[in-house]
Amino acid sequence: MSEEQAMGQQAANRQAEGPAPLAGITVIEFTHMVMGPSVGVILGDLGADVIKVEPPEGDRTRTLLGSGSGYFPMFNRNKRSICLDLKNPGDVAHAQALCATADVVIENFRPGTLARLGLGYERLSRDNPGLIYCSAKGFLKGPYEERTALDEVTQMMGGLAYMTGPPGRPLRAGASVIDITGGMFGVIGILAALEQRHRTGKGAEIKCSLYETTAFLVGQHIAQKAVTGAAARPMPVRISAWAIYDVFETASEGEQLFVGVVSDGQWKTFCADFGLTMLAERSEWDTNNERVKAREEIMPVVSALFRAMPRAELIAKLEKSGLPFAPIAKPEELVEDAHLNAGGGLLNVTLADGTVARLPALPLEIDGMRPGLFRDLPRPDEHGPELRAHLGEKLAGN
Repeated sequence: MSEEQAMGQQAANRQAEGPAPLAGITVIEFTHMVMGPSVGVILGDLGADVIKVEPPEGDRTRTLLGSGSGYFPMFNRNKRSICLDLKNPGDVAHAQALCATADVVIENFRPGTLARLGLGYERLSRDNPGLIYCSAKGFLKGPYEERTALDEVTQMMGGLAYMTGPPGRPLRAGASVIDITGGMFGVIGILAALEQRHRTGKGAEIKCSLYETTAFLVGQHIAQKAVTGAAARPMPVRISAWAIYDVFETASEGEQLFVGVVSDGQWKTFCADFGLTMLAERSEWDTNNERVKAREEIMPVVSALFRAMPRAELIAKLEKSGLPFAPIAKPEELVEDAHLNAGGGLLNVTLADGTVARLPALPLEIDGMRPGLFRDLPRPDEHGPELRAHLGEKLAGN
């Protein structure tokens, strides 16, 4: 670990020792894959005591291959683990006892599954009327409610894949954006219900979903059709709102750079700083919409300029100008990113084989502090013995 990384980790550890906004909130999590665990990891990062209930052999997400191999380590820090067989009445009784004094339950099983096991909202809220029960599903109420859904399924049917790929080639986004964003909406619902409980003393049943999340994310494109009368075109062939808003080649082979010039003031700055006098002198291009119409004239000039300059030189000039820009990066390169390493933006978690991975922290600051690591990734049933002992005492007391 570099000195910069070590300093960043020290900052994260210091922050983890600070006040936690959700300290004292207990969450029971019956989840797997991404959407449900993303609800739990956000609550856990904010200080809630998240108890992950896994099957006897452990969450199968732990052993996924390929693109699924990063799911468990990314979305299951700051949790305790207990393994229970929910087909076993004794273990179901333990699960019910866990939920009896919990503040929040999260689940992402198929509709009706936990209810049939005696772990649905109606059953649990009888014993715990203040319980907030969050179900992460594929769909909310409607004709599709019973369908099985995945992130990719709803990206396809919700218009996001159509907007991402070129015409005729729908393409899912390059991360589990619907699972994660859907989970974020679940957290929003839980926090709203916690605030409501402060006033009423009553819990609530929350449902978040993949399909409706996708619809919300493409809402800007639906609105575009309503405003303009023309359907939004896929992003690779869209008519941009700005003349310069693109990825450019540079003199450094393989080192591309995104640049955006999104206001009339930025246009003047851009032309001045890059010596584009011939463009700046075109007074008809002083306004954004006229520049968009002239994009085919403007872009070749800018592209040729950038292809003649090394990316490092371009970045230095753009940063000094205060213009929006971004070097095109690969995910694994972020581990060495100076900004993320500076203030606890990456957390050290220990993988099953003992390898330490540096993974992104919650993208928040609260009173200037980043939520940190309270608990490393749990081993299957790591906290089961202590939790069962406590549950045994509770059940015996009843």
